[in-house]
Amino acid sequence: MTFASVTGLNGTLEQVLDLAGIFVFAVSGAMLAVRKDFDAVGIVVLAIATSLGGGILRDVLIGELPPAALREQAYLPTALAAGVVVLVGHAVVERLDRPVLVFDAAGLGLFCVVGAAKSMDAGLRPASAVLLGTITAVGGGIIRDVLARDVPAVFRPDTALTAIPAAAGAAATVGAWEADVYGPVAAVVIALAVFAVRLLAMHYGWGAPMARGR
Repeated sequence: MTFASVTGLNGTLEQVLDLAGIFVFAVSGAMLAVRKDFDAVGIVVLAIATSLGGGILRDVLIGELPPAALREQAYLPTALAAGVVVLVGHAVVERLDRPVLVFDAAGLGLFCVVGAAKSMDAGLRPASAVLLGTITAVGGGIIRDVLARDVPAVFRPDTALTAIPAAAGAAATVGAWEADVYGPVAAVVIALAVFAVRLLAMHYGWGAPMARGR
């Protein structure tokens, strides 16, 4: 289920945004593989895991099999293309760090909305839908970091807010769904709000609270 189908919008722009989120998440996974000196196989695996892992986990948990990432024709090729781009042009991608982070923030906003809406559509309880919306947005990054033997970035105090805006976006999506006001406008507004918070967190260095006294 794409962002366009969840929001009820069928335009080319929404489809492009959907694939852009997958592509940029895949780039982030592939770039970590390059920094770890992985070979081509490792680069492609991390690209796929980062961009599609959260959505696959969500679909398995709600019983939608095979997962959308394996059914939709463009999903896997997009992730593979990102891996190839990094494999042959990682030096150029490194210089585009800021644009990549912007698209990564956009993907976070899109995926938390899609994940929460799809979970509600599957009949899950609101709390479960919020959880799965968050997993959709950040799950791929966690899988990426575990495969690379790193502490997941979402857990580290030196990284900007990720899970909190994603969870807030998922909660807002569920709230709109429960209030029967969820639709194209609500979906876009929520995704943009998550995108904005993520950008502000990166700019100002906002992080999640630490344990008291640490």
